Amino acid sequence: MTNTLSRQVRIEGQVQGVWFRAWTAREATMLGLSGWVRNCRDGAVEAVFSGPAENVKLMLEKCRSGPPLAEVSNLFDQPCEPPDHGFHQLPTA
Repeated sequence: MTNTLSRQVRIEGQVQGVWFRAWTAREATMLGLSGWVRNCRDGAVEAVFSGPAENVKLMLEKCRSGPPLAEVSNLFDQPCEPPDHGFHQLPTA
């Protein structure tokens, strides 16, 4: 049985206007994760990742640096309920 993990993250820094959402959706999909990503009005990015524990942990590490133009200053994560299947970009909240 696969050990699954679900985490909600908040990523702060220069993370909007640098294709962070599209990059996150692509990376999460390649890792077979379910969840979502969205911009926040305060300039942060929020996401939920759910799937095999090792892949979720890898995605969290990837988010610590993000795409090439991003400058991540903080990443906060906490447990959450598993989302529906598939990975989606959501509108700004």
